Amino acid sequence: MTNKMNTLVVDDISLEVKWIGLAESQKPVLVFLHEGLGCVALWRDFPEKLCDSLGLRGLAFSRQGYGASDPIPLPRPIDFMHHEGLVVLPKLFDAAEIDQAILIGHSDGGSISLINAGGVQDARVKAVITLAAHVFNEDITVQRIAEAKTAYETENLRKRLAKYHGDNVDCAFWGWNGVWLNPDFRDWNIEEFLSGISIPALILQGEEDQYGTPAQVDAIERGIGTHAQTRLIPNCKHSPHLEQPDVTLMLIKGFVENLG
Repeated sequence: MTNKMNTLVVDDISLEVKWIGLAESQKPVLVFLHEGLGCVALWRDFPEKLCDSLGLRGLAFSRQGYGASDPIPLPRPIDFMHHEGLVVLPKLFDAAEIDQAILIGHSDGGSISLINAGGVQDARVKAVITLAAHVFNEDITVQRIAEAKTAYETENLRKRLAKYHGDNVDCAFWGWNGVWLNPDFRDWNIEEFLSGISIPALILQGEEDQYGTPAQVDAIERGIGTHAQTRLIPNCKHSPHLEQPDVTLMLIKGFVENLG
């Protein structure tokens, strides 16, 4: 498995990217979209293991304001995930010369993937896989994100995140935290995009997800309909690929191999 760190320029913004595996033009690229505090490095070794098991190439990237990508002005707008899914992601495909993609999104990255799949209906996107995606805001989400704010201000969360985000650490944290705790974000909802998804979708979430209830999975399954497969993973919180990597890999591998 060959890995290569690089950058791509999208709308004059430099984004940190990591290519995994060798180019194969006849097969889809697994495109990894990280969570609200994530970046390329915080996927750990899951992309490599998944790409290796499937024999597919992968691309992980850090969104603007995260990891080694360019910073972003704060505060982020309420519709920042819409912009990422509808505008940035298609242009990323262009810049990376990706003509077939399978989206794999964790948390905010999963929500962005759903917005893209239902809102753009890009023929290049062949399937979508989400890990702990949200399609509406919940009390439990606001509560946990408020707790993260306290941890960032009074404990060692900032120091831990700085290892991955460097000079972007405050940009990454406050960009995420500020939006989710904004009272105007309380009514955030992307269920309108679900009915536009006509490609296969695999929706995964931990049974003990501290950031969202199973109502998220139910809403996604109801909105997408027969194209969606869902699974709640036992003994798992918000990061199935890190907390139950073997189960998560097996589920994704089986789903992708059955795409035909």
